[in-house]
Amino acid sequence: MNRYPVWKYAILAFAVVFGLLYTLPNFYGEAPAIQVSSGKATVRLEPAMAGRVETALREAGIEHTGIFTDANSIKVRFRDTDTQLRAKDVVSRALNPDPADPTWIVALNLLSNSPNWLTRIGALPMYLGLDLRGGVHFLLQVDMKEALDKRIEATVGDLRTLMRDKNIRHAGIARVGDSVEVRFRDADTRNRARNLIADNLTDLATVDAGEGEALRLVASFKPEAARRIQDNALKQNITTLSNRVNELGVAEPVIQQQGADRVVVQLPGVQDTAKAKDILGRTATLEVRMVCESPEELAALNAGTVPFGCERYSERGGRPILVRRQIILTGENLNDAQAGFDDTQQPAVHLNLDAKGARIFRDVTRENVGKRMAILLFEKGKGEVVTAPVIRSEIGGGRVQISGAMTTQEANDTALLLRAGSLAAPMEIIEERTIGPSLGAENIAKGFNSTMWGFLAVAAFMSIYYMLFGVISSIALSVNLLLLVALLSLLQATLTLPGIAAIALTLGMAIDANVLINERVREELRNGATPQAAIAAGYDRAWATILDSNVTSLIAGLALLVFGSGPVRGFAVVHCLGLLTSMFSAVFFSRGLVNLWYGGRKKLAKISIGQIWKPDSAA
Repeated sequence: MNRYPVWKYAILAFAVVFGLLYTLPNFYGEAPAIQVSSGKATVRLEPAMAGRVETALREAGIEHTGIFTDANSIKVRFRDTDTQLRAKDVVSRALNPDPADPTWIVALNLLSNSPNWLTRIGALPMYLGLDLRGGVHFLLQVDMKEALDKRIEATVGDLRTLMRDKNIRHAGIARVGDSVEVRFRDADTRNRARNLIADNLTDLATVDAGEGEALRLVASFKPEAARRIQDNALKQNITTLSNRVNELGVAEPVIQQQGADRVVVQLPGVQDTAKAKDILGRTATLEVRMVCESPEELAALNAGTVPFGCERYSERGGRPILVRRQIILTGENLNDAQAGFDDTQQPAVHLNLDAKGARIFRDVTRENVGKRMAILLFEKGKGEVVTAPVIRSEIGGGRVQISGAMTTQEANDTALLLRAGSLAAPMEIIEERTIGPSLGAENIAKGFNSTMWGFLAVAAFMSIYYMLFGVISSIALSVNLLLLVALLSLLQATLTLPGIAAIALTLGMAIDANVLINERVREELRNGATPQAAIAAGYDRAWATILDSNVTSLIAGLALLVFGSGPVRGFAVVHCLGLLTSMFSAVFFSRGLVNLWYGGRKKLAKISIGQIWKPDSAA
């Protein structure tokens, strides 16, 4: 009746071993480390870089406890922070001969002290949130006016193209403030233009102005369209920031919107504020412009001057080049860029544009066959011409191919640059905070102590009140805590202070299931059942109640997980996992221990479950 088959005990043993292995890395703590990552979108991390870093450290007499390489960075672990700071200076000097223009970013970081055999089986410590691990917190302000200005400038070009395509003559198109004015010489042409704008540019609202031969059509963005442009700019900036922050190797960074025009960036474990700011400010902006190549403009370039309407930049080889100020396309019109080969099997870059970008690109290439088009990338406020190919023919369909005298590596680098992402609007850091690891350690100590004392108080009460069954319940509770921490570590979830509160709450809810079981066994004994029958009936009949209470709590936890954000979601993750582990430990595991202790006894006279109050004894 009260015996488990061998396979069930095998599951229990596996659960305990699993919990021990995947909980163990959390007790080794973290060690100071440095991280080396690419400082430019054109530079990729090569396997030989680990050797260069190790050579620089060896020549400086600096010992490390391990070098770890992944796809985007190299991490070197040290015994203390003094060695970490020395190593950072040595590696920075070795990899960046020109400090003003660093090729590699050397940042301070933290790494787990777990032994290699645990790491090889995927046993890693939990990620810790900003409040537990320390790190940096930034609040960035997005320049929404600039986002709208860029869209207005693009609209001027759209209107010119639209009027030309439909053969509508105008006396000039110019931007005036936050609107675009189109001048006409007669009312009929103005009416045709108004209808054309209403059909093709639905985000614009038009108003008639002027008299006689100075007729004007004033077009401006509708309020809802302006809000949508600004919202899209904010979302694009958040996506781009996420891509750039990944280079820091931060575990579970927080990048989220705050209000209508602000972005919160939290980087747990990063103590180097300067490097973090450098990464945030390194987001690239992509632009497509025409090259200034008329004889007069080339003569001005040779003379060292810049003609009106042009700007001077450098190509990747360092050669000067003049490009027009007018922006044809930006990075927001680019969906994808991949390296490949052209029809002659020469390296090329294949671009995929959105619908608007495809239309603009078709018109521009049709009108500029034989001329050069420049693709510029702006990083840290500096622009560089990635490539300036000659337009051979009209290109439609949104699929663009850039080819020429480039190697396969250059094609890959160019595609990487074009995919690097662009900021739809500039951002400024208006608040920054550094949370030291000492404060995080204090929070961890307080959270650990509260959980430990709560566990000991519950275990003491259960052992006194339910005797041996209380001891078994306490063991099951400790297994529940072990499995919960192991799952959080395996899933690489982020633990925050609300998460620690959820662990403490889970312990209380888990022991509640054992209280139901123990009281149900007592009730069966009061009704005259034999000890073996009371044990079986107590577990079987308490299961339905335990399942109902945990399912309703799980529904509430899932609601917090779906609709919550930040600390609320951290609480919900731990809460939901804790409910699942508590049902396993409180019912399946505790019954396994009870069966192991009492199940083999054929003539069981009594069980140790505390004082059983019977109605006749009370009388």
